[in-house]
Amino acid sequence: MVTKNEEYIDEVVDYGSNGEGIIKRDNLVIFIPFCIVGEIVRHKILKIDGNIAFSKLIEVLTASKERCSPVCTVFTKCGGCDLQHLKYNSGLEIKRENVKRCFSKIAFTNVNVEKCVPSDKTYAYRNKLQLPVQFIDGKVAIGFYARNTHRVIPITDCPINPPWASTIISVFTEYVNKCGVNRFEVKENSGLLREITVKEFGGALIITAVCRKNFLPSEGLIISLLKKNFNTFSLYVNVNDSEGNAIYGENFYKVYGEDKYFSEFNGIKVESGVSSFSQVNDGVCKKLYDTVTEYATQNRPEVILDVYSGAGLLTAILAKKAQKVYGIEVVSEAVQKADIVALNNGLADKMINICGKAEEVLPKLIENENLKDVTVVLDPPRKGCDIAVIDAVKKSRAKKIVYVSCMPSTLSRDVGLFIGTLVKDGNVIKKAEKVSGCYEIEKIIPFDMFPQTKHVETVCVLNRVD
Repeated sequence: MVTKNEEYIDEVVDYGSNGEGIIKRDNLVIFIPFCIVGEIVRHKILKIDGNIAFSKLIEVLTASKERCSPVCTVFTKCGGCDLQHLKYNSGLEIKRENVKRCFSKIAFTNVNVEKCVPSDKTYAYRNKLQLPVQFIDGKVAIGFYARNTHRVIPITDCPINPPWASTIISVFTEYVNKCGVNRFEVKENSGLLREITVKEFGGALIITAVCRKNFLPSEGLIISLLKKNFNTFSLYVNVNDSEGNAIYGENFYKVYGEDKYFSEFNGIKVESGVSSFSQVNDGVCKKLYDTVTEYATQNRPEVILDVYSGAGLLTAILAKKAQKVYGIEVVSEAVQKADIVALNNGLADKMINICGKAEEVLPKLIENENLKDVTVVLDPPRKGCDIAVIDAVKKSRAKKIVYVSCMPSTLSRDVGLFIGTLVKDGNVIKKAEKVSGCYEIEKIIPFDMFPQTKHVETVCVLNRVD
């Protein structure tokens, strides 16, 4: 019988949805990170919950040929990466299998999933950086949270971020030590500075110091240190004194630099400010958007509905190839930016941006505009589509749906509702007794937007079945 805090020797037989290894012993499914199928490992049981247990890797007794040496010195301690112990192609296969498994277990359909589209950069690929700041034993700790905790692991570098990441850490460490930010405490055991975020755009860095008050001591010092290391940057203060996990509060205050920067992506002129969203991996983002555009414009539809359209980049890319595109987005600031994208790219006559909830906008739009030959692009947040959006898309009789998702589980659930393997019964989504969907799956393609991590971006193409 398996006992908590005891050590065991077992073979890893499968992978979990987070890329961890799975061991089966005494009717328990044991999850253990940083293991590879086929390895014999010594592990320590940390927690038992019913027929599931969680274990810690102590020693690899028989290593897989797919194992490699991690690049990062704090891998396994920091909660950022999950797969640095694994050769890259094996990591791609784990992500493909995870998508396939989700469709099987959640949507009750066995589907073919294409090979995961690789990232040209497996390290130094990120254009965004988020660094929590804590003061431990009177010393500044800038880094990332330890796995499943809010305790910061101090770092000096991060291999999945570009070289400027180590410079940012060094600059802010020097700044905090010189000006004594931790003296400006506003709550017990908490310093003024709680987070540092950076976004790279068009060769410029947009840097934000997230503080508990609208106060950044010794502004001249941090600006001077940044000027020594970077040619083009902006510095902002964001005020966030909440107790929750949200990174930003509502208000940003510019300390130095330009309000926005300009660049070009896939032939679209775009601008970015401190609160603008962008994908973290430019190279894979291009491959992803090219694929979405290919399938969305394949049959030359009269109209494309880009639902959850954000600031309009993908909407504009689609508009260059389509007759007319409607972007639907609930965040008014994002819609305003999408309007600017349309104007800056000469697309105002064929790119219409609408602010509102998709489940409210879609039915009215389809009825009022008498839309018939429609393709729908869905790119919702991690929680997936609102059920009303799925119902509205069905009623639109769209000939094709191109669904982009960063969460295989919610993608599988929503696609199950489109293809009819799942049905909604009151507030519960359950397996259909009889499959009677109005769509069928044409293609499922995973993209490695986040190398070295468990995360995967997926495109699912659906076709209408009459």
